Amino acid sequence: MIELRNVQKKFGSRLAVDDLTLTVPRGEIFGLLGHNGAGKSTAIGMMLGQVWPTRGAVKVCGHDVASQRALALHKVGAIFETPAFYDYLSGWRNLEILSHYTAPTAPQRIREVVDWVGLTGREQSKVKTYSHGMRARLALAQALLPGPELLILDEPGNGLDPEGIAEMRQTIGRLHRELGLTILLSSHQLNEVEQLCTRIAVLQQGRKVFEGSVAETKRRTQWVRLRVNDFGRATRTLTDAALISGHRDGVGVELVIGVETDQLVRRLVEQGIAVYEIARESETLERFYLSVMNEQRLEKQ
Repeated sequence: MIELRNVQKKFGSRLAVDDLTLTVPRGEIFGLLGHNGAGKSTAIGMMLGQVWPTRGAVKVCGHDVASQRALALHKVGAIFETPAFYDYLSGWRNLEILSHYTAPTAPQRIREVVDWVGLTGREQSKVKTYSHGMRARLALAQALLPGPELLILDEPGNGLDPEGIAEMRQTIGRLHRELGLTILLSSHQLNEVEQLCTRIAVLQQGRKVFEGSVAETKRRTQWVRLRVNDFGRATRTLTDAALISGHRDGVGVELVIGVETDQLVRRLVEQGIAVYEIARESETLERFYLSVMNEQRLEKQ
């Protein structure tokens, strides 16, 4: 559904996206991650034909965005940057007006998307009376108007409270599950990405530094919670024995690939170090993301 090949984007002398190759297959919820300024919004802007690449090719729904923009975006819905609405008009009237930017939309279609996003009963209220969460739902309704096959969402949960974030997650999951939409999701909310996405890509300073499945991020490192009477001595002992490759927070150690926890216990006991607890930790996407960012910083030092 989305294919970027060796894409570069410069703004003057600043390189915003550097040699980005990315593929989002049909039917996936794909997460695009990175700090502010990493190039996520620029990449999405190129997918939507709002930013032209300096070089490289961008295809959406099988069509080149630069030369066939209308065809490429015909079945694409998007929330990009901060959605703007007419506050003095109702949510329904906003959807009517915004739909005319592409093609007139039948009232039954507007009713359908209003129901989908949970705005039924408030669609005739003026947008200025909407909460932040309701505005987010209205933005999602607008993205659904053309009956998309691909949904591109740039920070859809930005500014929402925990309840609103959970509702947005449930709605996105339902759209994928019941309508079969392919979804590209850019977000800083790593817990939401972890629950929704099947695959992710991580950008840093315009370059892709990781692409793979969310399951792969959990297998990539082997962290163990270790409680001993002298953590500093324990980590030195285990590092010297080539059993661990890192440690953190005074309680966590990272196993060298192929090493099991019984080997750690045996080595520590041999050295007279008391072991009170040892247990494998469940790796989270947040920990994985931070470790990737740290690795990139260390490589540049």
